[in-house]
Amino acid sequence: MSAAHFNTRQLTLLAGLTLVWGLNWPIMKFGVTHFAPLSFRALSMWLGLPVLWLALRRLGVPLAVARREWRELASLSVTNMIVWHVLAIVSVQALSSGRAAILGYTMPVFSALWGMALFGQRLSGRQLAGVAAAALGVALLLWHELGRMAGKPWAAGGMLVSAALWALGTQQLRRTRITAPTLAIVFWMTLITTLVMTVLSAALEHPRWQAPTPGVWAAIVFNALLIFGFAQPVWLYLARALPPVASTLSVMLIPVLGTLSGAWWLNEQLHWQDFVAIALMLAAIASVLLPARAAANTRSP
Repeated sequence: MSAAHFNTRQLTLLAGLTLVWGLNWPIMKFGVTHFAPLSFRALSMWLGLPVLWLALRRLGVPLAVARREWRELASLSVTNMIVWHVLAIVSVQALSSGRAAILGYTMPVFSALWGMALFGQRLSGRQLAGVAAAALGVALLLWHELGRMAGKPWAAGGMLVSAALWALGTQQLRRTRITAPTLAIVFWMTLITTLVMTVLSAALEHPRWQAPTPGVWAAIVFNALLIFGFAQPVWLYLARALPPVASTLSVMLIPVLGTLSGAWWLNEQLHWQDFVAIALMLAAIASVLLPARAAANTRSP
């Protein structure tokens, strides 16, 4: 597979996505520490849906999806959003925000494995090195968390399962036969996931329902506007527009930001492994963002 070439618009969206998603990990941790997690996510999604709908109306995006494509839309919703949002929001309550982000962003490694196992995807040497750097960075960042996770294996396992299914969904979205625009697919997947989260929160968390505090409301609004109104649509747009390994490795700065912002805001302790891992994550990003020398030579007159 040749190296991906990001245009200016994609790089701008990628920068905004990385910043918003990276900072959201400690914000989300704060929210679910003081509020039932499924209900936190459901409220965020209900508030974010109108924002997304208004944005798509303003952009003139048609929302119609052919009936023959509903089944595939439902399948994409499960792998891209439902499993991820359910398991991740429950698991982050039991993990530090930084380590939850790190476990979630094992996704690029899983994406490469799914691509090779199911879709015959071949990676260049530089892309393989990027995947290896990302995997090593994740291992280093987990170094001091193994003892803590041993007491709550379900949380670590939940994050890993959600990352693996999210990676599969990224591969499937890239190859979808749905003819509707990507943002229309995003809207319907978000609506389906919102309904699922609402049913689960009502069934499992109804006795814990209470009025959110101002701080929790701030976290909910942040997620509604910037996660479901901006970051989620941008991610799925990039995932469909770019090769899966390129889109997944390009966001490896997110767990780094999640770890550093969690240390600053929530006083989560950092170790030398964190700083070495930052360099490895940057190497993973460079493996897909920097133009390949061979490609540059080919374009030369």
